[in-house]
Amino acid sequence: MANHKSAQKKAKQDIARRASNRSGRSTLRSALKKYRASLADGSQPSQSLQDIQSLIDRSAKRGLIHTNAANRLKSRLTKQTSA
Repeated sequence: MANHKSAQKKAKQDIARRASNRSGRSTLRSALKKYRASLADGSQPSQSLQDIQSLIDRSAKRGLIHTNAANRLKSRLTKQTSA
């Protein structure tokens, strides 16, 4: 338990940020999983590649994933979609 007022505030902020980051990461992973599953089935994806790439970019911008990881994901998804 934090002893100083500033440390208590920081601990409270950390909890809120952790929840937000976890939620955002979960949303990203779920969207990627659904998109890949629809590509594997051969059915029409519910979201377009452009929407998924936008979600990946926003996640990288918010710091949920590294910038290079975002670029790598987008590149691999583009290859899978065009194949």
